[in-house]
Amino acid sequence: MEDVLKKELSSRKTIALVAHDNKKKDLIEWAKYNKDSLASHNILATGTTGTLLEQSLGIKINKLQSGPLGGDLQIGAMISQSEIDLLIFFWDPLEAQPHDPDVKALLRIAVVWNIPIACNRASADFIFSSPLMTSEYARIMPDYDNYRKRRIDSGRSYSE
Repeated sequence: MEDVLKKELSSRKTIALVAHDNKKKDLIEWAKYNKDSLASHNILATGTTGTLLEQSLGIKINKLQSGPLGGDLQIGAMISQSEIDLLIFFWDPLEAQPHDPDVKALLRIAVVWNIPIACNRASADFIFSSPLMTSEYARIMPDYDNYRKRRIDSGRSYSE
């Protein structure tokens, strides 16, 4: 088993909100219902979703690039830098996405860094109703030092 580290999260979390086009309405409805709770956290979102949320909620949303233009990757990078505490990503499992590799990479990196992920209204409701949302929390983070220090065989051919 890997060694673990802990990251202390304050009661004010940094939350990334993302939604595919067919799920934006669901996310906006969910966000309206949870507006007061969201307002007590630091919220960021991919471009189009962030603009729609800001207009609907009247609260400040830190907007990144649109998902297909790199917003998903920006969020993934922020997760790997421990800058995001929670990912709420209403993705559409029935619609092919032109940036599907980015979507999979974002979900993967959230799992790698042990970030809670809500992928639909029910999971978002469960996470938001948890007392951990409004309290401090010591998130266990894997320690990847052994992975970073692993021996790489320099005699191997990488053209295969």
